[in-house]
Amino acid sequence: MDKPVGPYTPAVRVGNLLVISGQIGLENGSLIVGGLKAELPQALLNLHNLLEQEGCLLTDVFKTTVFMTDINDYNQMNELYCKVFGDHRPARSAVAVSALPIGACVEIEAWASLIG
Repeated sequence: MDKPVGPYTPAVRVGNLLVISGQIGLENGSLIVGGLKAELPQALLNLHNLLEQEGCLLTDVFKTTVFMTDINDYNQMNELYCKVFGDHRPARSAVAVSALPIGACVEIEAWASLIG
């Protein structure tokens, strides 16, 4: 698991909830190259790995927020997001931001239930 790029905790338990901090396309400590098409699957894999470490699955996620530096990537983001989440559809917000840490173009955070 990659070290966070800032002074925060990647996953926090609060009662029966698990909050996963924003995940970017980090692999082996570096942002992967290839824009949204490469970064989002890696960010979702990082999210999946954090969930798994805490005993959760993607199907336990009930809310996500996707931050993108280019809202024109929205349709491509949806396509990649659906490949990972399948038929599971957590509540979601998708917002455009002016910049993300270390030059990432996409970041995803999630909330999950620990009681499935």
